[in-house]
Amino acid sequence: MIGAVLRALKSNLLYVVVGSLAAGLLFGQVAEAETRGLLRASVLPILFLMIYPMMINIDLREVLNVRKHAAAVGLSLALNFAVAPLLAVGLARLFFGGSVEYAIGLYFIALIPTSGMTAAWTGLAGGDLETALVAMAVNLLAAVAVLPTYLSVLVPASVGFDPTALYRQLAQVVVLPMVAGTITRYGLLRRFSAEEFKRLKPTFGGLSSLGVALIVFVAMSLRSAQILADPVASASAVVPLVGFYAGILFVGSALGRVVLDAERAVALVYATSMRNLSIALAIVVAADAVPTAAVLPIALAYVIQPPLGAVYVHYRRDIVDEGRSVREAVGGLVSDRG
Repeated sequence: MIGAVLRALKSNLLYVVVGSLAAGLLFGQVAEAETRGLLRASVLPILFLMIYPMMINIDLREVLNVRKHAAAVGLSLALNFAVAPLLAVGLARLFFGGSVEYAIGLYFIALIPTSGMTAAWTGLAGGDLETALVAMAVNLLAAVAVLPTYLSVLVPASVGFDPTALYRQLAQVVVLPMVAGTITRYGLLRRFSAEEFKRLKPTFGGLSSLGVALIVFVAMSLRSAQILADPVASASAVVPLVGFYAGILFVGSALGRVVLDAERAVALVYATSMRNLSIALAIVVAADAVPTAAVLPIALAYVIQPPLGAVYVHYRRDIVDEGRSVREAVGGLVSDRG
């Protein structure tokens, strides 16, 4: 019963996040100071619930295969840590000139790539799964290493950002769960067969999804007054997010077609267009050096990212694999509905 509920949470994460976001904003309007204190105290346990199960599903040993997939992984690193930050800075200056907090949220999205769905979407779109797994491991470790340095350059001095404090938060909310998850994964694989372990993975994903829903609720409750003080400006944060995802998807797809074979090109697209929103959310909520209003763009990105992954799957299946153009596919869809 519990396993079924957790799997349902994972399958419907988009709706769960939207519901948690709305519920948190409403609850924050009536929550008293004592209740807010309890919500703050719950942050670290919820973050562990969110990150630890996710880390069990990630095999960091895939880093050892990096030489075999050097071209695709090298391109993913260049896109994730050169193109994505530049794109985020441009969009933040264009749309978030008056809101440093939202700009920081976009920077976190840009600097922490490859979600747990990277491999799943790659498989559904007919891409090279091994390349996706290697890229996930390499990019995640790179993000943990370079994030404070990048943010110390990108975040305005007026915010009072402390890279040293962020390293401590990374150790708490990412590195420790990563180590614990790796040890747990090793123990489970010794006890269960690979096929049995594979059947457990959706349950771990469901636990992580439950953590996401809870942390979005807590974060929105704590920042409800600020966000709802100017709801139009808050809602407009969706526009640069759509621009960011569209831009990184376009560049990744174009580079993949030119440099890589078709299967590895798909892996490159998902290793760059899918962002690790769970880790971004965890760090923003936990780190005292980061304005908590940065949570809103990350929460909104949960609404954009899953449909993006699905759209690209259909693009590969219905257009590329069938040798059709986008115009032909759209024309066929219109005629079918007509």
